[in-house]
Amino acid sequence: MFDMKSFRLDGKIALVTGASYGIGFAMAQALANAGATIVFNDIKPELVEAGLANYKAAGIEAHGYVFDVTDEDQVNEFAAKIRKDVGIVDIVVNNAGIIKRIPMLEMSAADFRTVIDIDLNGPFIVSKAFIPGMLEKGHGKIINICSMMSELGRETVAGYAAAKGGLKMLTKNICSEFGHANIQCNGIGPGYIATPQTAPLRETQPDGSRHPFDSFIVAKTPASRWGTPEDLQGPAVFLASDASNFINGHVLYVDGGILAYIGKQP
Repeated sequence: MFDMKSFRLDGKIALVTGASYGIGFAMAQALANAGATIVFNDIKPELVEAGLANYKAAGIEAHGYVFDVTDEDQVNEFAAKIRKDVGIVDIVVNNAGIIKRIPMLEMSAADFRTVIDIDLNGPFIVSKAFIPGMLEKGHGKIINICSMMSELGRETVAGYAAAKGGLKMLTKNICSEFGHANIQCNGIGPGYIATPQTAPLRETQPDGSRHPFDSFIVAKTPASRWGTPEDLQGPAVFLASDASNFINGHVLYVDGGILAYIGKQP
């Protein structure tokens, strides 16, 4: 008989990278409300301090650390510290990431490498550091924050699409390599999400019309709206919980239907 308690995360420790604010914070908040103890990181002390204040305001006692997900030595050092301070991590959400919107012929190899390093090498390094603890405990959940760009290309995002496509395949490979050990690795692929970072793309124009990009996204989305950080909370809890124990190597696209839709005929 199905038990709704399988969605609970009581007694679990969840690390969400880059979760001082935005969708990382929203997912961490949902994991906490499902019973998990939250650990998060960011690259700057001031971001971690702001994150701790955000969690406190939400009634969540979180543990914040400053480290760079692309620095393997730092990640290993803090993995050991987190284990000592909080315990062995059960759930890893690889959320930290960046995007550089630059036309390919204008993008330097250095900028391309930076995006790959943070968005693809980072999840590899973090997962590698925490999988041994999961093997020790006999279970684990890894959630990689992929993207619609794991499936589609678009102008100006060559580095991001390459990284997120690679992250989809890293998700499948972690499943392949560690599924026998009761470790599930899945992805969440957000669509266009309404955050402070995307607010300029949704501003009403001086003539009262919608921003052209806002109109474009709404027209391409069967749900006829942008997503919200809250739309990612249920999928995050599901993939972190025992309710998803037989789901592995899958990317769950939370996109309002964009990937299923060719668009309206002009």
